[in-house]
Amino acid sequence: MKIYKLNSSILLEYQDNFYQLEDESWDSFINDDYLDEKVKQIASNLSPISNSDALLKHELDAPVVGQELWASGVTYIRSKQGRQEESAKAGGSDFYARVYEADRPELFFKATRNRIVGHGGEVRIRRDSNWDVPEPELVLLMSSSGKIIGYTIGNDMSSRSIEGENPLYLPQAKTYDGCAALGPCILVAESPLKGDTNIRLTIERDNEVVFNDSIAINQIKRGMEELAGFLFRECSFPQGALLMTGTGIVPGNDFTLQAGDCISISVDGIGTLTNCVARNT
Repeated sequence: MKIYKLNSSILLEYQDNFYQLEDESWDSFINDDYLDEKVKQIASNLSPISNSDALLKHELDAPVVGQELWASGVTYIRSKQGRQEESAKAGGSDFYARVYEADRPELFFKATRNRIVGHGGEVRIRRDSNWDVPEPELVLLMSSSGKIIGYTIGNDMSSRSIEGENPLYLPQAKTYDGCAALGPCILVAESPLKGDTNIRLTIERDNEVVFNDSIAINQIKRGMEELAGFLFRECSFPQGALLMTGTGIVPGNDFTLQAGDCISISVDGIGTLTNCVARNT
């Protein structure tokens, strides 16, 4: 079952039918430890709608309102390697090796709602950066109790040139206007995602594929519950939280995004999140 946030309503997808909820608060609706049961109950009491295609085409919004968006770093071996490569000259490569092996994961605040775009929105690269990549990630949705209640797709836009200068520049490399995309929906799963769930990244430039790769989520070093537990250790989230779980796909050192590039991230069972890089960066 899936939940889509529209401009002024909520759309539920359950057993190949769609149900629209008008005048429903997104924050109140999703912040429920038994979200799966709620969706089933509501679907059983509503009539399906026939105009879901039009709503998803014209009114789809990022699935976030009052939730904070956080991110996990260096959770896949390829991410560790990429971070070591970019920071070698600055002498910071050893820190990424240490955090990959450490008991405590790297967690950082990613974006406020106004810096996040949804499916079809434009992401940005920083004007003061010359090496930029998307980071395709599975994203956890957690209720205010810390329970994982759903999943979505995230694009953690990153400046490798700024982070490579000095690891302490991480907030500037990661957080800026248009630095993240989420969507297209929340997958409400009754059980954890299988390890062979694939994340796929495709980047097109002038209608030609310039990068394509995939990875299964069983390649992540840390467990989903582990990451969620560390996030909620000393932080409260009254409306729930979203946590990017890290990337295992890192384009080579000779690749950087350009204005107009279109980024598509697909996750089995969830769908595809597509965003193009703004041309007026």
